[in-house]
Amino acid sequence: MNPKDLFLETLSALTSNKIRSGLTILGIVIGIASVIAMVSIGEGAKGSIESSIQGLGSNLLTVTPGVVQAGRGVVSSGRGGGTTLKNTDAEALKTLSGVAAVSPESQRRFQIVSQIGNNTNSTVVGGQAGYSIAHNLVVETGIFITDAQERSVARVAVIGPTTATDLFGADNSALGKTIRINGVIFKVIGVLQSKGGSGFFNQDDTVIVPLSTMQKILSGTDYLSSIAIAVTNKDDMSSVQQTANDLLLTRHRVATADFSIISQADILGTLSQVTTTFTIFLASIAGISLLVGGIGIMNMMLTAVTERTREIGLRKAIGARRSEITTQFLTEAVMLTFFGGVVGVLLGWLIAFAVSSLAGIATSVSMQSVLLAFGVSAGIGIIFGYYPASRAAKLHPIEALRYE
Repeated sequence: MNPKDLFLETLSALTSNKIRSGLTILGIVIGIASVIAMVSIGEGAKGSIESSIQGLGSNLLTVTPGVVQAGRGVVSSGRGGGTTLKNTDAEALKTLSGVAAVSPESQRRFQIVSQIGNNTNSTVVGGQAGYSIAHNLVVETGIFITDAQERSVARVAVIGPTTATDLFGADNSALGKTIRINGVIFKVIGVLQSKGGSGFFNQDDTVIVPLSTMQKILSGTDYLSSIAIAVTNKDDMSSVQQTANDLLLTRHRVATADFSIISQADILGTLSQVTTTFTIFLASIAGISLLVGGIGIMNMMLTAVTERTREIGLRKAIGARRSEITTQFLTEAVMLTFFGGVVGVLLGWLIAFAVSSLAGIATSVSMQSVLLAFGVSAGIGIIFGYYPASRAAKLHPIEALRYE
């Protein structure tokens, strides 16, 4: 049987019972669409996290008090372990070679009230002029905190766009207005460009004040929450991290570090691993529906073999070989899954688009997932269609002709 005749015969067999064929294809459509949608949501989430982490600052090292242990988070190194970082540590780190900027930071949450009466609970960060360099921030309107304002303990603030909207409304400019933090009045001297959140810290929903003002007026503490180090060259990240570690060990006069130095690559690698595992988990759940669809194909093909037993016997009686019978039924199974795969990919793409548009969740349909879906659908057709095809090919022609 030539390919054209095989195709026409397969098409005729599938359209002879349109409802049964349609329901069988529906099982594959649901399975493929589920896989495409779940993988696209997982990949989109991964891309969004990577973009947010990289947007926090290029070539960034973050020094935090306490020791980070796998599975336990930040563990205090003893009494007062959370207060081990001082302003002098940051000044010492500025002397290291390969460092573009060092940003000592003190961070707390406060209730903030605007001059028009609106209020919000936001993160207030005490920082210096190097904060914008380390975290790759751009001021949309106004200016950033200067060294002179840091030295004079100025009561000025630079706010993120989300905070500006919460306090002054979308149509009201925050520049030059005043806000009250913990009962202290600050003047808004700048509004940042939007960068988005990273899942655990939203740079758009923050207020930045001079570090000296934060420590002497707002928090009343002389220690730091963290120190950000912007490295000049990405290739020097490891060496700068090791040098900074050695310097702080010497300054703190401890054998075991009472601090941790984490690079953006470490954070990105961990989160990427989590999102990849999550994507695989979602795809595995969606794959169960593909398995059910494959069982549906096997059931349909077994029914087709039973209904066409006399036809099979007649074909074998006039000289059809086992391989030809097997090929015909396998082709029918593969064509079912192919049609299901095409519709499933389109439906999966529409679901991903709808989730992105309506729920605001980032999605990303990659060519790899589409090719994988087609490959899986073809594989299901071959795997679940082989047994019925083999059973049809093994029928004895005389017994098949006698079948009622």
